[in-house]
Amino acid sequence: MTINAPLKQFALTSGAIIFASLFLSACQQKESIAALPTLKKAPPLAQIEISNPSDFARPDEPIYVSYYDLGLTSKEAFSVFSADVELPSQAVDIDYDGTVDGLYFVVDLNNSTPVSITIENTPVSVKPVDKVKRVQADLAHKVAGQWHPHSRPPKHQINTGKKEYVGGHFENVKSLTPPDYYTDHSNWIRYEGPGIESDKVGYRFYLDWRNGFDIFGKLTPEPVLHQVGLDGYESYHHKARWGMDILKVGSSLGAGGFGVMNTKNQLEHVANVKTRTARIVENGDLRASVQLDYNDWKSSYNQQNLVADISMHAGSRLANVALKLSKDLPNMATGIVKHENTVFIQGDLSNLSNYGYSYIASWGKQSLDKSPLGMAIFFKKGDLKKVTEDKNNYLAILEPKGDKSQQRVNYYFASVWQPESGINSKDAFIDYLNKEAEKLTQKPRLRIKTRLSAAQFKAPLDAKSALKWTQALADTELSHKVLGYHYMGWDVNRKRLPKFEYDIIGIQPYAYNQLALLTGKKQYSEVIEKVTASFISDQGKIYAYKKSNFNIDNIPPGQNLISLYERTGEAKYRVAIETLREQLHDQPRTSAGAFWHKKKYQGQVWLDGVYMGMPFLAHYAKKFELGHKQQETLNEVVNEFKLTREFLRDSNTGLYYHAWDELKAQSWADKNTGLSQEFWARGMGWLAMAVVDVLDYIPTENIEQRDFLVTMIGEIAVSLKSVQDQNTGTWWQILNKPAQRGNYRESSATAMFIYFYAKAINKGYAAKEYTALVKSAYKGLLSEFTLVHKDGTVSMLNQCYVAGLGFGRDGSYDYYMSEPISRNDPKGVAPYILAGIEMVKLLGIDNSVK
Repeated sequence: MTINAPLKQFALTSGAIIFASLFLSACQQKESIAALPTLKKAPPLAQIEISNPSDFARPDEPIYVSYYDLGLTSKEAFSVFSADVELPSQAVDIDYDGTVDGLYFVVDLNNSTPVSITIENTPVSVKPVDKVKRVQADLAHKVAGQWHPHSRPPKHQINTGKKEYVGGHFENVKSLTPPDYYTDHSNWIRYEGPGIESDKVGYRFYLDWRNGFDIFGKLTPEPVLHQVGLDGYESYHHKARWGMDILKVGSSLGAGGFGVMNTKNQLEHVANVKTRTARIVENGDLRASVQLDYNDWKSSYNQQNLVADISMHAGSRLANVALKLSKDLPNMATGIVKHENTVFIQGDLSNLSNYGYSYIASWGKQSLDKSPLGMAIFFKKGDLKKVTEDKNNYLAILEPKGDKSQQRVNYYFASVWQPESGINSKDAFIDYLNKEAEKLTQKPRLRIKTRLSAAQFKAPLDAKSALKWTQALADTELSHKVLGYHYMGWDVNRKRLPKFEYDIIGIQPYAYNQLALLTGKKQYSEVIEKVTASFISDQGKIYAYKKSNFNIDNIPPGQNLISLYERTGEAKYRVAIETLREQLHDQPRTSAGAFWHKKKYQGQVWLDGVYMGMPFLAHYAKKFELGHKQQETLNEVVNEFKLTREFLRDSNTGLYYHAWDELKAQSWADKNTGLSQEFWARGMGWLAMAVVDVLDYIPTENIEQRDFLVTMIGEIAVSLKSVQDQNTGTWWQILNKPAQRGNYRESSATAMFIYFYAKAINKGYAAKEYTALVKSAYKGLLSEFTLVHKDGTVSMLNQCYVAGLGFGRDGSYDYYMSEPISRNDPKGVAPYILAGIEMVKLLGIDNSVK
């Protein structure tokens, strides 16, 4: 049967939600098609644009979207489409808590063209999906046989009552806890433990004292684990149609196993445990995962429970290992077996931020069939304590992160077998490793729009709607984590104890306080009392602060301390305020007088630092100084802007580079100018907010100071307008390179620029002709970056998590693309709230533009 073009178009525009009888009738009677009524199609559940940030193709790229983001429950049906073709998809439990929490699918990303995905909450397909099982998790043990004393127990376990299983047949199970008399070669568990495989490779995990990870090399993409080892352990050590066991593990960790380095710098396997339990968590077509639960593991440090969640996805040789510790440990070690005649390979760490992935690896004819085999461990640079080796292993020693009772370690391992992969040389293997590390570091760029969110944003833009969304994000974050940033609380973003610094203690509480001034709501005004104030002792000492660091990022909380002092009159706040003022008095400076960003950043001026220091310094001058002293301080403030403009502004575009090194010594600095390479959006956002904020504290009679800053505002307004994205009203991570691979529309900078324009218009610093621009930008902030959830909470998407310079951060375009893309980070949430406040004021004055 051939479906003609009009019917195909009808099927597409109606979403194929028509009765089968009508469809068949239309196929048989072509002449009646034109007369069919047009059915109104409901908007899709979600539309997602996915872009490849790399300059190489990335087939089978895994994409996860939570039900929370989609506005779904776990019981609802869904389908994923690319054009008119349904893609295989899977409901997954991504956080291993026992509840399905999201949607998983894979897409092929070529070098240039974004992939458009539509998600429908209906199982009806335009073209039925071709379901192919590409992964498998497997666990089986024998039944209907008997336990007998072990005929060949391990030497170190002789006379310990170990047994082997005789007779019976294998049955698959979801969970398995071996009895205490089980050991290796007991012939009870198929291939001695649980297994996991993709269409590229399989891995098995010894569920005994060895705790090693082994490899099944595959010669076929079909799942094979359920057919391996049915006749004992010997057969899979010989090449078969499907492949073979290819690794001699011996006393090593094998291919990605884990242990701990003790105080004698010796590796301890996870051997001394009360029980081991293996579970099949997921066994879908695209993603599979197993869980290994080590109950009462005794190491040389302590006794605790350890859980390892190991997952794979279709089209990949990588397995992800997520370790959860119930008590703290100084390290966790992972590694690969060290065979003779292998080459050790270590990835570059020098030009990598702490969030970038690197690797250790080995290459050589180390497989049991003597074919070339490469093995690797991938880890974040910031998690690595050291690379070392012992007699049996090449090792990466990783630092557990998190609360002492909730520490985590995360890494990947991989193997590349020449007969499967076609990779024949060390150089080809290194090319594979570098691409995989880049894929882990630079995630696909996602733009997501949901039906639920779009429906909420249909209302005209006015002061009421701006206040609604400002409070929606403020309330969401207040209920989730804002109050947890108090002293000795928990910094959920950095996974550490909070420090007295610019975002969680400074600008975010400041934004809530400004929202309190607008709305009069007590829950907002209490944030600075419960968060910032908690860092001040009764004597005025600032906890988690060290003046000698001369880190200008520590200054922004001073704005909140001034508000607390004005509110309460308590002397402790004045003492703390004076501490911060003394820091700026003694802060190292360039030869022309600009503040260094930190003591250890010698000669460096960053755009970030202008915001970090100058609003507080201007506020301090207005509040606590008079006459000549005040004028002297305000001259310092304005001079910082003058020097920033002189040294960091590009005269051609009017945009500002991220940083300047007076000494021209940094790897990121141009040897002639000292400037960094790129126009980073949030860096310029900090500057833009700073320039409108300091004017709040400069007296109107200081005409020369104010005129310079207002002129600077006008210049910034012109330059930002020239790089605004005309399609969405937003701005890009690297401002002047919207079409370059990997660049993305960035939300925190967009919020900062909205704040800048709206406040400048409200205060009369910028012409009202920018009103249309800032309204367009605010609409973009909502439609591009604000996601509404089913419970009424909202999220702010596509935030650059962090960007700095030095210490592996070379300031290149690729560097800015490699930093994580986050959501609901204080560095974005606070500007979002501040932007909303100024938009409420602006729209309350002029609501003519919809």
